Amino acid sequence: MGANGPTADRMLEVVVPAGRESELEALLSGDGVAAAWALTSNEQVAVWKAAVTSQGVERVMDDLEEEFGGEEQFRAILYALEATLPRYEVEENGEKKPQRVSRAELYEDIAGSAALTRMYLGQVVLATVVAAVGMGRDNVAVVIGAMVIAPLLGPNIALALGTTLGDTGLIKRAVRASAAGVGLALAVSLLIGLVAPIDIESGQILSRSDVGAMDIVLALASGVAGALAFTTGISAALVGVMVAIALLPPTVATGVLFGSGDIRAGAGAALLLAINVVCVNLAAVVTFLVQGIRPARWWEAERSKRATRRAIVIWSVSLLVLGGLMVVYVLFVKPSG
Repeated sequence: MGANGPTADRMLEVVVPAGRESELEALLSGDGVAAAWALTSNEQVAVWKAAVTSQGVERVMDDLEEEFGGEEQFRAILYALEATLPRYEVEENGEKKPQRVSRAELYEDIAGSAALTRMYLGQVVLATVVAAVGMGRDNVAVVIGAMVIAPLLGPNIALALGTTLGDTGLIKRAVRASAAGVGLALAVSLLIGLVAPIDIESGQILSRSDVGAMDIVLALASGVAGALAFTTGISAALVGVMVAIALLPPTVATGVLFGSGDIRAGAGAALLLAINVVCVNLAAVVTFLVQGIRPARWWEAERSKRATRRAIVIWSVSLLVLGGLMVVYVLFVKPSG
């Protein structure tokens, strides 16, 4: 079923105003479309379907929006194509194309994860409590279980995507959701540190106050993995565990240590959290750029270039400053022993 197998293809359903079928047919005869056919038509609209390869989706969706985007009746619906008989063959023209999902699919997958809902906040509270218990008992399995619950991947990747596309609305939603999640996790863990018998000498807690250069490498790798999970269709739930490990445990350790009165160790955990947030977002933005994620319209592309450059500079400078603070902390502040 094409060069990439059945799971790599999409089914596209398009509704256009009646009388414009010829433009639609010409558009759907281009590269990346394996088959297209008319379904129904009446005096108002015409409905077509097309089987599109994953590499052709972005081109087709961009062309459809450019051609029919101003029409009130226009609608394009994209969904997974599991199988078809007879199998069709897709001719390759030798052009190199991105091995990723389309921009429209990527936006749809990520934008919803930046929503600030009661379910999201409830998951943050639950993950924080589980992580605090697991870290206090030095139980790695429980900590990993908390990472599965933690919904912190979505808002951070949404922030990176919004920055790459220059989408201020998505950026604002992502910042709000991320700040609320981290703030709530800090508040809950601080309360736990104040009232619960948590062993702050456990390895899982103290390791989050021992910040070093390898933590930067881990956070950068987490950001790349999170972005690739969405752009290549890998399970974001699985990769989310890796990203959550870079974000939630330092947050919980910061709150628990400050709540227990260990200010020096708490400062180390807070520094690690800040470094991880910066690294995850910086790496995700760069990954989206390498993957060729760009807005469709030229004026949006210019705006996104400015936003992306600004973000990369801000994240990079922040990382340099935090790296300097890390050196100061290790040399002069870090608890001995």
